[in-house]
Amino acid sequence: MNHLPAMSRAEKLVLITPWINPEERITVQFDDQHDINTVVTDCTEQLVDLELETPVPHLRQKLSIPLSELDVSEDPTHYTRDPDKPLQFKRLLLIVKGKRPAIVY
Repeated sequence: MNHLPAMSRAEKLVLITPWINPEERITVQFDDQHDINTVVTDCTEQLVDLELETPVPHLRQKLSIPLSELDVSEDPTHYTRDPDKPLQFKRLLLIVKGKRPAIVY
């Protein structure tokens, strides 16, 4: 079985930065939850700031996740939605190691 070398934090930053857009969604999956619609609000070489959708409409869970705790991929099952940009038939997928933190209401 071939294993690809781990992506550096700088490489992850380059892939995540174009997705910092309040009008665009990405997909996040944790060990215990998959297919979560999310907005990227910021990204540095250390952390990515996310707002995850919750079961409560218009209430988002805000998280900062270390880049070392996630893998970056593509989600071919969703398309992009920002009307000011060309349509893409895939979007960013962040795979976070560990379980989703509890949502505090």
